[in-house]
Amino acid sequence: MIFELPETTTNEIAKALSRLRESGTQVTTGRVLTLIVVAKSDSDVDAITESTNEASREHPSRVIILVVGSKDAETRFDAEVRIGGDAGASEMIVIHLAGPVASNLQSVVTPLLLPDTPIVAWWPTHAPADPSTNPIGKIAHRRITDALYGGEQALADRVESYHPGDTDMTWARLTQWRGLVAASLDHPPHGEVLSARVEGPSTSVSVDLAAGWLAGRLRVPVTRVALDEPTVPCDEDGTPLLAVNRVEIERTTGTIIVTIQDAHTLRVEMADSDMPPSLVAIGRRSESDCLSEELRHMEPDLGYQHALAGLALVNRIDEEK
Repeated sequence: MIFELPETTTNEIAKALSRLRESGTQVTTGRVLTLIVVAKSDSDVDAITESTNEASREHPSRVIILVVGSKDAETRFDAEVRIGGDAGASEMIVIHLAGPVASNLQSVVTPLLLPDTPIVAWWPTHAPADPSTNPIGKIAHRRITDALYGGEQALADRVESYHPGDTDMTWARLTQWRGLVAASLDHPPHGEVLSARVEGPSTSVSVDLAAGWLAGRLRVPVTRVALDEPTVPCDEDGTPLLAVNRVEIERTTGTIIVTIQDAHTLRVEMADSDMPPSLVAIGRRSESDCLSEELRHMEPDLGYQHALAGLALVNRIDEEK
């Protein structure tokens, strides 16, 4: 169900939620956190809503989606309260803001926060350069950004401004790939790792972060090869591929090579070996999958922190002609 509240106030929204609880239509029991989503007025709000709905199946929450318009426009404060099937396993408040009120988001959300539960802030598109000093970021226990929408500058901002509690959706998109690469190193023979090489689109921050992760964990020379391809490459059917096209890890006992077979498969092989290659099912993760993963942890993400630090150790080169 969706309850429209045009030209409203936070007080009226709080009263509407209270009436729903008293009527038995909605309860807050079992809500494990408050998720604050800060989106721009030109963002795909339907897609963002769908992602939070899916993530709420695992993490029942109070979701507050702030759709922020121009601060120079006429004042606007329209809201809708969604419950039941329109809000997944959560209760969702969507607020469209413009004018002076759009400059004071913390005051807007404060009366709507669930008591005694963690607060997570998510910027699904462009995020502030330093989320931890942003008014919404200051009240959040965890801050989720997405460097995909800011490119190299966004990733540089994440490195410069990292604060415990920060994480990024590009990191979550790499989770399965990282697990596969780590598993490939567990197979004998266990020779010393000498170097690594990562190939992917020149503008893909996922590939940059993958190289930083390898540099930070392996402490060997890592080369990041920038290919002249779209940030999110696709196969012939238009299905998005993993951003990391190829990784080579050189050991004293041989070179491990992980490449994209197709949109759903990676190929893992040992160069100059009689061992047959292995095919592993994997694909590009959805936004809701990545969001669900990030909501599982409220503690600092040390792996992400080390990957950011490892970026300084990566040697970046353009595609070899």
